[in-house]
Amino acid sequence: MSIRVAVAGASGYVGGELLRLIAAHPMLELGAVTANSSAGSRLGDFHPHIPQYRDLVIQETSKETLANHEVVFLALPHATSAEVAHQLPEHMLVIDCGADFRLQDAGEWEHYYGTPHAGTWPYGMPELTLADGGKMRGRLREVRRIAVPGCNVTAVTLGLAPGLTAGLLESDDIVATLAVGTSGAGRSTKPELGASEILGSAKPYSVAGSHRHIPEILQNLALAGGKPASISFTPVLVPMSRGILATMSVKPASRFSLEFLREVYADAYGDETYIELVPQGEVPKTGSVLGSNNAQISLDFDERSGRVLILCAIDNLVKGTAGAAIQSLNIALGLTEQTGLGEVGVAP
Repeated sequence: MSIRVAVAGASGYVGGELLRLIAAHPMLELGAVTANSSAGSRLGDFHPHIPQYRDLVIQETSKETLANHEVVFLALPHATSAEVAHQLPEHMLVIDCGADFRLQDAGEWEHYYGTPHAGTWPYGMPELTLADGGKMRGRLREVRRIAVPGCNVTAVTLGLAPGLTAGLLESDDIVATLAVGTSGAGRSTKPELGASEILGSAKPYSVAGSHRHIPEILQNLALAGGKPASISFTPVLVPMSRGILATMSVKPASRFSLEFLREVYADAYGDETYIELVPQGEVPKTGSVLGSNNAQISLDFDERSGRVLILCAIDNLVKGTAGAAIQSLNIALGLTEQTGLGEVGVAP
């Protein structure tokens, strides 16, 4: 039995990564691929690394084109997914890789995105530990709408959540600096993302509390720790095409010890297929997770500053987006969670 899926926004980076994973998934059959400005083009013009789909013609995104599929992935720009999603039937599994349905607070959405809030869907981060018990995957079974987390959000949340849930980390003074590959900004013609601008350089962006992922991070940290959090968050574009390395500095709680913290993370993530707690004294590397749905996490304590240092490395296009979408699909449809997420080649 195969599950027929469509990808809206197929010409972008996230769309391409979804297609790469769909091609490796034994239960998924690709139907329509859609976009707007690139409608009428061959898919191979954008993703030549997926040979079985090269000759598919990109269609316009419409409810008619997306009908007759069991699953629709939305890889559309922020504030555009909702319009498409609200036209799709309730029985269809719709997975939004944009931000439209991630936030619970309408005011925060309107402040950061400047459009009316479209609603809140179940959140596609299965490994997120929750203050009221369990993990987020328990809320994904048999749902028909899923909001995939932001890529920066994933790295920060996975790095911090178990420590906050266990009460070993304070939530009121978190500092996070992220080295982010240029694909995290999406496929565009922005001059600041050109080779001459990014090679040999690094550039902070959306600084001083302006990044749209901040309310989503705070939402997750409150779910994990059971109380509001605060964070100083600075992403930095670096000269690599894909990957995120998040560095978090946090105050320890009074009952903290590094050994206890490692035990807590080993308990939280020990049975997780896609999260690795690296040995003490080692650090995560983006190259080690390239093209995979994996996250690497390290824990350390800076005695002189009295702060905990947590590092998390992910591939922003896989664990940060498309891999999380496939993982969440598997849970929602009752498939083995790891189906289709084995070793697959990396897009050039």
